[in-house]
Amino acid sequence: MIRICIYGKGGIGKSTVVANIAAAAAQAGRRVLVIGCDPKADTTRTLLHRSVETILEAHARTGGAPAIGEILHEGAFGVSCLESGGPRAGEGCAGKGIALALEDIRTLGVFERAKPDLILYDVLGDVVCGGFSTPLRANVAETAYVVTTADYMSLYAANNIAGCIRKYALRGGCRLGGLIYNERSAVGEADVVEQFAAGIGTRVVGRIPMDPAISRAELHRMTVLEHRPEAPSAAAFRALCDRMLSAEEGCVPQPLEREALEALGDCIARAAFPEEET
Repeated sequence: MIRICIYGKGGIGKSTVVANIAAAAAQAGRRVLVIGCDPKADTTRTLLHRSVETILEAHARTGGAPAIGEILHEGAFGVSCLESGGPRAGEGCAGKGIALALEDIRTLGVFERAKPDLILYDVLGDVVCGGFSTPLRANVAETAYVVTTADYMSLYAANNIAGCIRKYALRGGCRLGGLIYNERSAVGEADVVEQFAAGIGTRVVGRIPMDPAISRAELHRMTVLEHRPEAPSAAAFRALCDRMLSAEEGCVPQPLEREALEALGDCIARAAFPEEET
């Protein structure tokens, strides 16, 4: 069983990456389980073609542990899906949904029902909350990947995530498999992302092109592999999936010091706005 966490700051495209990798793996014959650990609970929407009740919502409705059929759903290409969910804004810890999800997975026999050989966790990574490190702390995955654009704040979040991964990797836990460069940003400096990857001791394992087919597919509540399988982004997701499934053991990253990270930010500014002084 391959167990992977996908991290990144909010809005960076984690859920898009997870859903499309899941679709690609399932098309290749894998039995896939996707576990959405983002409070927005939108990871599985394009696989299920709808939004579903989250584990937190099911607990609130039933007053206790829900039945497995209430939280585990089958989506496109046979991908098994569940969403942890999160509290309403300002009403509690977002990590609670992740903790409940992991507990329900164990007690309800989700693995026994889904029989996955690939598990993908979609985890928010730009909130300073110990709950979001639960998949790392609980050793539920062997490898983590970080989705980023070439924007400074995306790399800033990726650097923080690398520090968290390092903390648990040094204890024998989840290691960093690499960066996934999403080209959706207005700042398209691939060299900067490569420099950042080398600086923390890892590599860029895949690039997702800016492709309108992704947005069109999501408007139809579908993955691009289902809606536009001939699109350039679909080919990129397939290639990324192949690379992740055949990857060797990840690394223990070394996050950049603040000065080095700021220097990368200056590189981005000079490349994006050469006419301006930084």
